Amino acid sequence: MRVVIAEDSVLLREGLTRLLTDRGHDVVAGVGDADALIKVIGELAAEGELPDVVVADVRMPPTHTDEGVRAAVRLRRDHPGLGVLVLSQYVEEQYATELLAGSSHGVGYLLKDRVAEVREFVDAVVRVAEGGTALDPEVVAQLLGRSRKQDVLANLTPREREVLGLMAEGRTNSAIARQLVVSDGAVEKHVSNIFLKLGLSPSDGDHRRVLAVLRYLGS
Repeated sequence: MRVVIAEDSVLLREGLTRLLTDRGHDVVAGVGDADALIKVIGELAAEGELPDVVVADVRMPPTHTDEGVRAAVRLRRDHPGLGVLVLSQYVEEQYATELLAGSSHGVGYLLKDRVAEVREFVDAVVRVAEGGTALDPEVVAQLLGRSRKQDVLANLTPREREVLGLMAEGRTNSAIARQLVVSDGAVEKHVSNIFLKLGLSPSDGDHRRVLAVLRYLGS
């Protein structure tokens, strides 16, 4: 996996680099601000060396507000095949919604505390690099909480909401079954009901798992 890291904290940037390289991945660049991130991705793309994934902080210089997520949204628009995983100190619904509102491929939003859980963090980076999704459980909880208020998921049972939350974290049916201590068949039935109640037809293919999570974001 080829990775670019955008993080203004030198200590965290070097830590992420070491964490990923120790596990056999190639960190091809590390930058400290959004402009440098846009520049390095442009240069790599021009050379035909676009990385698999960018790991970027939501807040970066000069204002430390939304430079990182703005850069992430732009990169996803300009390079659809590029995975983007953003890190945030807190759950910021506006930024999460903006990031997830476009293509359903190769996107993640994690809290920085999740980096301490090394295996889960690396798995999330790999999942996003391969075109999947990785949403922090806290992000999922807040977005699902908001969408319940808007009645977007009103027809789902509590168990179906729970399954949807685990789907949003990027878990497979088997992983969900282990988490909930139920059979794989039971999870498949819940997932089918979720698709049906959210109006997602079989023609949507494999993307229905992500579309099920994103459906409420546009409401």
